[in-house]
Amino acid sequence: MKMAKTKTVYVCAECGYEAPKWLGKCPGCGQWNTMAEQIAEPVQEGPQRRNRRAPGRDVAAVRIDQVPEEQLARRSCGIGELDRVLGGGIVDGSLVLVGGDPGIGKSTLLTQVCANVARTQVPVLYVSGEESARQIRMRANRLGAQGSGFFVLSENDMTVIEKRINEIDPAVVVIDSIQTVYRPDMASAPGSVSQVRECAAQLLRMAKSSGCSTFLVGHVTKEGAIAGPRVLEHMVDAVLYFEGDRQHQYRLLRATKNRFGSVNELGMFEMTSEGMAEVSNVSEVLLSERAHNASGCVVMPAMEGSRPLLTDVQALVATTVFGNPRRMASGVDQGRLALLLAVMEKRCGYRLYDRDVYINIAGGLNVTEPAADLALCAAVASSMQNRAIGAEWAVIGEVGLAGEIRAVPQADRRVSECARLGFSNILLPKGNLRGIKPMEGVQMTGADTLYQAMSCLSLLPVRG
Repeated sequence: MKMAKTKTVYVCAECGYEAPKWLGKCPGCGQWNTMAEQIAEPVQEGPQRRNRRAPGRDVAAVRIDQVPEEQLARRSCGIGELDRVLGGGIVDGSLVLVGGDPGIGKSTLLTQVCANVARTQVPVLYVSGEESARQIRMRANRLGAQGSGFFVLSENDMTVIEKRINEIDPAVVVIDSIQTVYRPDMASAPGSVSQVRECAAQLLRMAKSSGCSTFLVGHVTKEGAIAGPRVLEHMVDAVLYFEGDRQHQYRLLRATKNRFGSVNELGMFEMTSEGMAEVSNVSEVLLSERAHNASGCVVMPAMEGSRPLLTDVQALVATTVFGNPRRMASGVDQGRLALLLAVMEKRCGYRLYDRDVYINIAGGLNVTEPAADLALCAAVASSMQNRAIGAEWAVIGEVGLAGEIRAVPQADRRVSECARLGFSNILLPKGNLRGIKPMEGVQMTGADTLYQAMSCLSLLPVRG
């Protein structure tokens, strides 16, 4: 019998493109230095060759009005912030990818999820290819995660994992992590593009056929993207990212993809010795250390999905000592900042061409909506003139190139959140005043132009 020859191929780590030789630039996705050498699968000759993939079910096409309507069955994971990000709970048969930096709290959060679901008298399975069963038990004891239906498995062989899943028939399965599991019938090493793709595809078929909800923990690269082929994020139903500094106690959980809910929801957690504690009143936490009566600070109600969050927008303006003034921004787009500074110079007469401008969104939030434009302009003007905006003020509005203030969506919910936390003066676009009911103890001021808004805040530049 003729033995198959062993050969190597070069596979792109971004898109999975295969080439017989190394290439500096991937022809598939255009990325540089992403081709890695791998051992190709040996191909058997003759009638012994078989396809590893399962055959199709030969399903007939159905008219869309004849498809039966079914409500998605959701299961609460016992953590309100995670339920919010997932769109209302865990959907049966869903495949969710959870990514984040090492030590950010991915394994801790999923261990708590398994324990909470196990308390509802249904089995769950936590599979780890990196830790032993004793290590998982130690973490579970620290978190108080106990339950007779909580099963753990220290294994990275995909055939063994599939066998144990069929035996236990769990409601929730956690794979920690997808880069450590492998299929023994493939010659490539665990974590390679082909292994990650095939193992994820097998778990996807198992989740859809059995109805068990599956969480995949994904390692990230130094650029912050999930390691492995990009097709991994396309295959799963939801992609969740943990954000935050390991040196701080607060963590942010965002959904960058969700087939069962909104991708704009945000969950906030606090890392404690007992695990990840959810933070329900995020606005109060973000404003707890706000500097009162300090120039360059203004409160802006941002929207994260269906939740209004009050954020502290900070600006620092100083005379530059360089030929070109510096523009640095943390939490907002730097190009948007440059645009707003140009509008302030042209429409209101601020002298910013010889000033360094630094912007920071306190709390580590990333504000991308244009509704933060007016708050950024107000913070810059306040710092430039060293004149504080009153602590009772909240500012919101989009600024156009002509200096006009445009209406923002969901203004009523933003104003209600400001009123709940005690802000009595709110500056907003005049176009939003018509759709908001008057509130007791809250003075709402509308503005049509940036010049008029700066005049309401007594921040117009001094002539002369």
